[in-house]
Amino acid sequence: MKMRDLASRIHPRTAVVIHDLAVTLLAWWLANTLRYAMLPYGQRLDLLSWQTLIVLGVQAAMFYWTGLYRGLWRFASVPDLWNIARAVVAGVVVIYLALFLYNRMNGISRSVLLIYPVLLAIFLGVPRLAYRYWKDSQLDLFHARHSHRVLVIGAGRAGEALVRDLRRDTRYIPAGFVDDDAALRGSRLQGVPVLGGTDRLAELARRVGAEMLLIAMPSADKDQMRRVVEACEATGLPFRTVPRLDEVVSGRAQFNELKEVAIEDLLGRDPVKLEWNAIRRSLTGQRVLVTGGGGSIGSELCRQIARLGASELTILELSEFNLYRIEQELHAQYPELLLRCLIGDCGDAAACANAFAQARPQRVFHAAAYKHVPLLQYQLREAFRNNALATLAVARQAVQHGVESFVLISSDKAVNPTSVMGACKRIAEIICQGVAEGHDTRFVTVRFGNVLDSAGSVVPLFRRQIAAGGPVTVTHPEISRYFMTIPEACQLILQAMAMGKGGETFALDMGEPIRIRDLAEQMIRLAGKHPGRDISILYTGLRPGEKLFEELFHPLENYHSTSHPKIFEAAPRQQPAALVSAQLARAADAVEKFDEETLRRCVDALLPGFQWEVVEPGRGAEVVPLQRGGDSAA
Repeated sequence: MKMRDLASRIHPRTAVVIHDLAVTLLAWWLANTLRYAMLPYGQRLDLLSWQTLIVLGVQAAMFYWTGLYRGLWRFASVPDLWNIARAVVAGVVVIYLALFLYNRMNGISRSVLLIYPVLLAIFLGVPRLAYRYWKDSQLDLFHARHSHRVLVIGAGRAGEALVRDLRRDTRYIPAGFVDDDAALRGSRLQGVPVLGGTDRLAELARRVGAEMLLIAMPSADKDQMRRVVEACEATGLPFRTVPRLDEVVSGRAQFNELKEVAIEDLLGRDPVKLEWNAIRRSLTGQRVLVTGGGGSIGSELCRQIARLGASELTILELSEFNLYRIEQELHAQYPELLLRCLIGDCGDAAACANAFAQARPQRVFHAAAYKHVPLLQYQLREAFRNNALATLAVARQAVQHGVESFVLISSDKAVNPTSVMGACKRIAEIICQGVAEGHDTRFVTVRFGNVLDSAGSVVPLFRRQIAAGGPVTVTHPEISRYFMTIPEACQLILQAMAMGKGGETFALDMGEPIRIRDLAEQMIRLAGKHPGRDISILYTGLRPGEKLFEELFHPLENYHSTSHPKIFEAAPRQQPAALVSAQLARAADAVEKFDEETLRRCVDALLPGFQWEVVEPGRGAEVVPLQRGGDSAA
């Protein structure tokens, strides 16, 4: 019992040192014994001699010098064997020199110095590897009882690195790789076999008794991911994935961090190639102001602007919580950035003027806006005040303070608006075109469609509905929308800013439209449930102001390509400056008086083709032309 208590008090590293010195003594004694064993006269080594003490002292110093004790036996591997080899070779050289200086190697055969390092290397290396093998065997037994057997899809570098990490994790046992590369069939990575292709995934999973599937394909495009996810869903097993490369590069995820497959992984597009040098030249060392910098798009713009080396960043945001959140994040990640966070409404002339006076910006990104179509449909006054008149206030301040470039974040709903939100965003575009005339500030408008996972968008709504057990509400079976990720949208906004010479309206290439019904079904399947059986889909009908299909181009705008394949330019639709100025003045007065009827007439004058969608009691939504009075065009 006392011996056991004593052993428990000995530090593991002390025990290792004692072991290594003991085997050093054993190797020196055995080398001498073997050398003289075959001679007719024997020679006994005196273990308490000065020679032995010199050997132990020199060898202990070499162990320390080579860093042998920085490694752990539990993870002994090639680097540890290399340290042993260095310590043994260096030790025998120094021992020879020390003994030569001590007594000219008197009584010591030089052949002993050849036998000794071989024995010492064996005595040092074998126990370490044996201990690791024993611990791994114990861990494998524990894994067999408590861990999940997993199949890794993708036998590339990411898959190999993932398996290496899984071996240190008690939750998973890698049972095999699945890869479509026929040249890899039958090979082994990290001792794990490559079993076959994804077309046999269900069969292979049953054969090895897999309990989970891990997708290690960070560079896969959306088509590859969809195909692999469909194969995973067919097995009925849970599955996870490693993050995409753009998430790793941007710092939003760790390389081998396992996560659920998100809808962004399936709807994401091919990586956007940007002219980063031009973007950096436009932002590095610049003073930048972002309005609405706490929102989905605004906050991501702030992150990328900070990452690209802006000298000062001022954020004007109405939501206290959103401003606090982005302030904390930017302070933590970019402590050297001069960050100024202001609570305020862009439509408040005094707050807007104060923000510009403090920031003295060279670049302005106007992202502040209301964007929820059904909610704004019957709140014209607030939609016009925040989306149109606030844009006018910010644009005027930009001109007054000599801002070099001004970027308006617009929407595809402004192309041919059918909603109050779209109409007000279109008027914001008209405002920027008008303010730009005769001034040096370069005004650029950027339009794009829906962004995945933005606040108030359909993706987080579907997530909440699925988590609650359904139903998932879709307005129409055939309704479709264009989607892109928030980082991609913001990168293209920065690219458009760098390209803009002034007066352009840019539209981002949104790819192919996606049916919302398909989006809902895919999200239900990703949650491990079956559409229609576990989670129902409820069609509620189109809401006021909502289109069945979004439009990217207006016939009168003559869209054409630019130097960037993902960005198109629209020819501006000109409005008479006098008309715009008069209607905006009238609208500002109507906003002050909360006179929505006059505001409607102002919108009619600025957008002659716009039709108002109203709901009569007891009827559904339909398009009904507004009955205008005789002064509607005034």
